[in-house]
Amino acid sequence: MVQLYNLHPFGSQQVVPCKLEPERFCGGGRDALFVAAGCKVEAFAVAGQELCQPRCAFSTLGRVLCLAYSEAGDYLAAIEEKNKATFLRAYVNWRSKRTENCRVCIRMVGHKVEAPLSDTFRDQMSIIEMPLSEAPLCISCCPVKGDLLVGCTNKLVLFSLKYQIISEEFSILDFERSLIIHIDNIVPVEISFCVGYVALMSDLEVLIVKLESDPKTGESVNYQPLKINNPMKRTEGVSNETLQLDSDDFVICQKPVELLGEKSSQSGVSVTLESTGLDDKTIKYYHVQHLLYKRFAPDISSLVLSDDIKLHSLQLLPIYQIGSPTSDRKKLSQEKELLSLFCFFSLPHVGYLYMVVKSVELMSVYQYPEKSQQAVLTPQFLHVITSNNLQCFTVRCSAAAAREEDPYVDTTLKACPPVSMDVCALRIQLFIGLKAICHFKNHIILLTKADPEAIPERREPPKRLLSRKGTNVKFKTPPVAEAGWNLYIVDTISPVQLYKEMVDYSNTYKTAKTQSCIHLLSEAHLLVRAALMDASQLEPGEKAELLEAFKESCGHLGDCYSRLDTQYSHLALPYYKMSGLSMAEVLTRADWPLEDGSQKYERGLIFYINHSLDENLDEELSEELAAKVVQMFHMAEPKQLPHILCSPSMKNINPVTAMNYLSKLDTSGFLSILVTLTKAAVALKMGDLDRHRNEMKSHPEMKLVCGFILEPRLLIQQRRGQIIPTELAVQLKDTQPGLLVASVLGLQKNNKIGIEEADSFFKVLCGKDKDTIPQLLVDLWEAQLVAGLPDVVLQELFFKLTSQYIWRLSKMQPPDTIPLRTSEDLINACSHYGLIYPWVNVLISSDSLADKSYTEDLSKLQTLWWKKLLPELCHRVKCGGEKGQLYLSSLKGNILYLFEGRHLNNFRSIAKGGLFVSSCSTLEETRTGVWRPERSSRSATY
Repeated sequence: MVQLYNLHPFGSQQVVPCKLEPERFCGGGRDALFVAAGCKVEAFAVAGQELCQPRCAFSTLGRVLCLAYSEAGDYLAAIEEKNKATFLRAYVNWRSKRTENCRVCIRMVGHKVEAPLSDTFRDQMSIIEMPLSEAPLCISCCPVKGDLLVGCTNKLVLFSLKYQIISEEFSILDFERSLIIHIDNIVPVEISFCVGYVALMSDLEVLIVKLESDPKTGESVNYQPLKINNPMKRTEGVSNETLQLDSDDFVICQKPVELLGEKSSQSGVSVTLESTGLDDKTIKYYHVQHLLYKRFAPDISSLVLSDDIKLHSLQLLPIYQIGSPTSDRKKLSQEKELLSLFCFFSLPHVGYLYMVVKSVELMSVYQYPEKSQQAVLTPQFLHVITSNNLQCFTVRCSAAAAREEDPYVDTTLKACPPVSMDVCALRIQLFIGLKAICHFKNHIILLTKADPEAIPERREPPKRLLSRKGTNVKFKTPPVAEAGWNLYIVDTISPVQLYKEMVDYSNTYKTAKTQSCIHLLSEAHLLVRAALMDASQLEPGEKAELLEAFKESCGHLGDCYSRLDTQYSHLALPYYKMSGLSMAEVLTRADWPLEDGSQKYERGLIFYINHSLDENLDEELSEELAAKVVQMFHMAEPKQLPHILCSPSMKNINPVTAMNYLSKLDTSGFLSILVTLTKAAVALKMGDLDRHRNEMKSHPEMKLVCGFILEPRLLIQQRRGQIIPTELAVQLKDTQPGLLVASVLGLQKNNKIGIEEADSFFKVLCGKDKDTIPQLLVDLWEAQLVAGLPDVVLQELFFKLTSQYIWRLSKMQPPDTIPLRTSEDLINACSHYGLIYPWVNVLISSDSLADKSYTEDLSKLQTLWWKKLLPELCHRVKCGGEKGQLYLSSLKGNILYLFEGRHLNNFRSIAKGGLFVSSCSTLEETRTGVWRPERSSRSATY
């Protein structure tokens, strides 16, 4: 379905001052227009709003049948006819031709130019003649590489663009006939070529293939005709005898067919390749990938076959990747890279637009209100001419290209209007006698030729046949009458100007809350997006203006999806993000009272705010806006209120207001626990410690841990990348440290917080710098070891605990808080803490080690350190070698560091008594099954 809007995409109009009636014309590059008439080509300069100015003119060999310009290489290719023979020529360096009588150099393709002639070629226009064994029918230039493809009766010939190096400072453009594509059963009427993609069209058939180089070897490849299993017969059951009958007696019609992808190789069209390139640098070896075959059936409803029922306007349109519209402006100036490719062709009353990169699919079908004559596709629009109208339709190329660039574009971060959205006609502009159209940059070139008016001629019958009846009147065209013609340049207005008109137009649908508002704003968004994809055609100021329009369009679409209660309401979130609007700005825009004065908030807006608050944005809402958010969720989604109130963005909410809304909630199940914890947090802000304590006592600790897992921001928040403990976490540190540690451990188990994040949280909570370890963090590490978290690396955890135990023992530094677990608790709960060795029991039972925290650390150190490190050192000492003495010294150094002063004497007496030796012996025997006496005596000596 095509929607019709009466917008104004066409701006200024000027007449091309050509002297003769144009027979062929084409635009090229940024400023060139070529008009062929008779045996002459005129070139015009088209720039900005200035009048079209003649640039140069040059003669051709004969009448021009086909004309094509290539921006790559800046050359003009033409098929010319003289004395019923056709010729293919390329006009190079045409800009240097100042006057029509200037000398011109003519050379054959591949002709080697000698260095002494370089100055001549530098300043002269060159004509390159390209001989062919068959008459050329149509041509196409690759818009990316500049290669020239020529269509003949049964084949396509590819001329690769290259440069002859004349000297170090000078080279000239040339071509090499590098490939012949033999195609049976289709005579090309039009062809289009773009970076290896070939589209060809007959009267009622379209074939698209891709030429690919051989990726494995550079050796010659023998190309064979494609063997097609069960090919479709071209005659669809009509026998050979029938084909030989007179066409005046029979009408043979084939069925319409559409084959996509690999199935298109079953069309019955044989495609074979013949490499003819001589230059090693030319890509010579290809294979064919079939993409699309489509055949139409003629309309025989009137029992008369019309010659006008034919395809026309075949075109391949590339879309380049130059940088995302939301990315840095510097990226918009990157080199072009092909992102996607589209193919358009048309019947008189319907046009078809396909996407042919990666996958082949029909994107849009265009129904014309009148019979079309020709059409041109641009990244922004499809322009179609009928006999008296210029029509402008929207296209979906930028939407499809956006999904090629990012298949996951419709997420919480980015969005793009769908490819399947209905196309619309922006304008139908009256032009009398339209005959042909072409397009380049933002210019549309139109040829009009008014049909000669039927002039009544009074014819008197012979006298013998005079009659009283009125004389017969017959309309006849006078032979001397010539129709008037004009060649127009119609400029399309800037994308930003048309975008603003679309936005203004959409306001007529705004209050009605219809899908038409979204549709028109989506069209405006795609218009700007397409212009940004083609940013090479824009000035720096225009790019900046387009980027602002892009963000503004995202804001408008966000408003639409937030207002309407549709299945796509969630798109309000990505569009608002792409707009760059802050949450406060969105909330200010979101004041839409109903007719009765009441307020209703649709799920699109609720979805946006909910996700924005959940993402911990570095934005704090004012007290007024925070109260508005609470009111919205109280009306729309009251169960989300506890989560909303825990967001850092809601820091400025009045605690009395928050408590009033929380008190109205229906508490049941897990929501009851979450509401309880939220009330406890709000009570702290209010300074009501009694209510805080009552709320915390209303559920057992394990249920409270579940509540913290449901909403970690009750304990931990992030602001500007920094971890900030909440007031509730500070309160729990002082009153319920065990609950705090258990809750953080629960968050880790449920992947709500990382290991390093938890470590930082406890350091910040306890006011310690990064080099000081608080006891609560040691409690967490011990809990991690007991719980056996799967993502915790045991060796790292052993190291952290051992280092802390040793540091406190060596510095005689007690913990800053009472440890939550004793050594006995750890030994009973965790296999990593083994039984205490006898010599350790003797050591900690001495009077000199009366400090309980000291003895606890020593006992815990014996799962970790004595159980892990000592056997390893003994094993390495036992292995001997050059490092044996080093390991023994390391063992001595660690022991001396641990037991300083008078404690060392006590430890020596224990060692001499044999307890230390027997313990070492037991450990080593457990590890290796053998204890060597010499190792034992060495330890005893120490």
